[in-house]
Amino acid sequence: MIERSYEKYFRQNRLPHLWCPGCGNGIVMKAIVQAIEKKGWSQDNTVIVSGIGCSSRASGYMDFDTLHTAHGRAIPFATGVKMANPNLNVVVITGDGDCTAIGGNHFIHGCRRNIDLTVVLFNNNIYGMTGGQASPMTPLGKKATTAPYGSIDRPFDACKLAEAAGATYVARSTAFHVQHLVKLIADGMDNKGFSFIEALVQCPTAYGRRNKIGDPAKMMAWMRDNAVMKTAWDKLSEDKKIGDKFPIGLFYKVEEETYNDSYEKVRDIAGGSLR
Repeated sequence: MIERSYEKYFRQNRLPHLWCPGCGNGIVMKAIVQAIEKKGWSQDNTVIVSGIGCSSRASGYMDFDTLHTAHGRAIPFATGVKMANPNLNVVVITGDGDCTAIGGNHFIHGCRRNIDLTVVLFNNNIYGMTGGQASPMTPLGKKATTAPYGSIDRPFDACKLAEAAGATYVARSTAFHVQHLVKLIADGMDNKGFSFIEALVQCPTAYGRRNKIGDPAKMMAWMRDNAVMKTAWDKLSEDKKIGDKFPIGLFYKVEEETYNDSYEKVRDIAGGSLR
């Protein structure tokens, strides 16, 4: 038998999960717990916070102190947890709609404040749970229930948005590049500040079926064939960065003072009156 030590991080009585066959969410959930195991974080000192959506159901399967919060509100809930007890390790699970639509304002302000959180965005390019509507990260021309002839809204690049807003660690991987994803999440956990990792996942039911992309295996093959490591991407001429090609890897990392540290300074200046 292959040892699967990461299974201790799951609530076995909640399994099997409710995700569709072939969904990539379980892969990313496993990558998160493998990163936690790699860092040696205690289950009693780690909090998982999620919003609403397919990806956000992951918190219910994970054996930590968990919060399944309101739609788009995972980051402010997580901010409250971190401010109340800075010694806790806080991980946010969110989706492309949850994070960049109704939660978009919380996202950019979490970045600019440099809250010490590790935010993992499961990007399936669509609202999977609520009916297959187009999200702010649905690619141009792709179909959704709210875009039956193809989306005409230009999609967000969430990694560029996170960097511009002030996140101090920004990275991207996919459900195909599992070990790469585990490493990026673990490295984000090492960062003191707002860490953002986008994980591209396949959604064969709401997205793949409607866009005639094929079965889950073909969707993962698409990730394999079109993802380009950041070091190689930077060497490509602009005329080669075409079609479905996209970069993965570490995009940005910088050391900045965290919000908790800044707040402690204010408390000290106030002479303890804010305690």
